[in-house]
Amino acid sequence: MSKALLLIDIQKEYFKNGALELVNPVAASENAQKLLEHFRKENDTVVHVQHISPEGIPFFVSGTEGVEIHENVKPLAGEKVITKQFPNSFRGTDLLEYLQSKNITHLVIAGMMTHMCIDAGTRAAFDFGFECTVIGDACATRDLQINDQNVKAADVHNAFLAALEFSYSKILTTADYLHS
Repeated sequence: MSKALLLIDIQKEYFKNGALELVNPVAASENAQKLLEHFRKENDTVVHVQHISPEGIPFFVSGTEGVEIHENVKPLAGEKVITKQFPNSFRGTDLLEYLQSKNITHLVIAGMMTHMCIDAGTRAAFDFGFECTVIGDACATRDLQINDQNVKAADVHNAFLAALEFSYSKILTTADYLHS
């Protein structure tokens, strides 16, 4: 089994003073950093995904600080960076072709936002035939609202991870993954 670490959208826009600040993004990014260090040490494939919005969208604007990948997981020279414009990291990118060229069969996934890009990317990866492991504590999301009700980030996060675990992915903590 050939594996890759897929770090999705760990960008400054999701941190303090960003346009889409999440709940506990620093803790999630620190766990993603531990995974990144492990994959680098093992010389396994690492792919960074960076969201840049189409013109007219007021966040992830090209050329702004918000689109920059957070310093906790900055790509090294030679690490693949995929730029996307949609929640699904495969849509309109060369991600699938790149992973296939590396004979990757298993993706370890971490990043931002659990309810959007982690969910969309994991489901697409599964549909393309990849075995997926999402590292739950290396992901973060935010409070959402529906029908005048506030849904706390922890509930959003857990609901989406539970749905993914049903058939799309194994869900682990950083510690469990690193010690398995």
